[in-house]
Amino acid sequence: MQIAICDDDESELRHLSELIAAYQINRGIRIDYCSFHNGMDFLSHIKGGEYDLILMDILMPGLNGMQIAQELRTLDANVKLIFISASPEFAMESYRVEAYHYLLKPINANDLYPLLDKVHRELCTQEEEKLLLKTRQGIVGISITNLEYVEVINKSVSFHLSDGTTRQVTATLTDFEQTLLHRPEFIKTHRAYLANLSLVQSIELNCLVTKSGCRIPVSRQRRHEVRDAYIHFLQQKKLTLSTLAAQVEAPCKKSGHSDGSWHILLVDDDASDCSFWAGILQSHGCAVQSAKSGQEALTLAQSVPYDCILLDVMIPGENGFSICEKLRKLTHTPIIFLSCLTESDRQLEGFAAGGIDYITKNTPPELFWAKIETRIKLAGSNRTGLCYGPLLLDLAKRRGYINQMELPLTSTEFDILHLLTKHAEHVVTPKEISDIVFYGQPWDGGQTVQIHMSRLRRKLEKAWSEYPLIETVWGQGYRFVLTR
Repeated sequence: MQIAICDDDESELRHLSELIAAYQINRGIRIDYCSFHNGMDFLSHIKGGEYDLILMDILMPGLNGMQIAQELRTLDANVKLIFISASPEFAMESYRVEAYHYLLKPINANDLYPLLDKVHRELCTQEEEKLLLKTRQGIVGISITNLEYVEVINKSVSFHLSDGTTRQVTATLTDFEQTLLHRPEFIKTHRAYLANLSLVQSIELNCLVTKSGCRIPVSRQRRHEVRDAYIHFLQQKKLTLSTLAAQVEAPCKKSGHSDGSWHILLVDDDASDCSFWAGILQSHGCAVQSAKSGQEALTLAQSVPYDCILLDVMIPGENGFSICEKLRKLTHTPIIFLSCLTESDRQLEGFAAGGIDYITKNTPPELFWAKIETRIKLAGSNRTGLCYGPLLLDLAKRRGYINQMELPLTSTEFDILHLLTKHAEHVVTPKEISDIVFYGQPWDGGQTVQIHMSRLRRKLEKAWSEYPLIETVWGQGYRFVLTR
């Protein structure tokens, strides 16, 4: 395995080198590694393809890690990049350069070694994932990961690789369709073309444009299918990458609730508004209790510890501002106003009453959740569990419960269920489940996932018969369903 380390801190370079040296001895794996003290030295050295893994500091003089990574991706689209930083604030930005992982300093063996194990397994797996071609020179294996597109002209099939090389065989396209199209990244764009969506840069009306600049034709009959497949592929890729952000969140004070989930009190007398905002909160694993009046909210706040109170201004009886002042005397729970009143003076009144934020009801759901999540974290509360209707997942103990009755889940079944709930109402493909839950294992077409999924669904249906919590989306994958 070839590794490059780039960090302006000499002691950090020495520390990482010592960890890698110890890893070689411990695992018996040969590793060649080089160290660079700044981004300019690194970029002047690299030509693309020399390294399997790069450990990159973010905050360095001159070019920072993000700028270096952007330039790196023009030279090498496939190298695995792990950012190392003292702060998690750049984790989301790291998605743009397709970071493999994000580690917080100080780095230790417990953090680094599992990642090196994973990279090594994937490299071994990639070596095995070859497409065997019978050419005039003999049997040749090409990397499926680096296969950009396949083209057929008359009785000759050409395999175009991302490094610019091409292999040709005398055959028909159907000889390879079954092997490639069962993989989620491949699609047939034309009767004479197969394309690898993971190597596509953009999509135009009549063609796909690859990262190397090649243009792959798209037939008129397949335009909508190809466009939808590309959008779906990007969405699913984003879901998989989103686990990176969860892995680098700074630890906060544990929630005071026994189930570990965030408990939120929603005070609003409008049933439709209440249902809408509660649905968003529940989709993120929060337990939501509602109150229709300020008096009801005061009663609940005295007896139940909440992580956050969302308070409408226009409620029956005393208005939200007055209720907020009374709540402030009862609890230190963060109070956020959620109102259709958008005037700045009303918002100022909300802050004066003791609210820590003021969210207007025309706020997009994504921004609404981001504000709620941030405010709760800043208040020192953190989830160790997720609540989805009748289902509770205890992340600390790795146990699942339905209506307080424990589910007999295996470790693998818990991981699959956790993955699906994190992306509730979105389809997760068998390949994505395999990559995350069974990482390092060769892809078997989804058979292993199907077996575990079948057992998991039987256990869920036995414990909760009102409606299936997991549904199959034929031809795509599985989806966790919140309500029916």
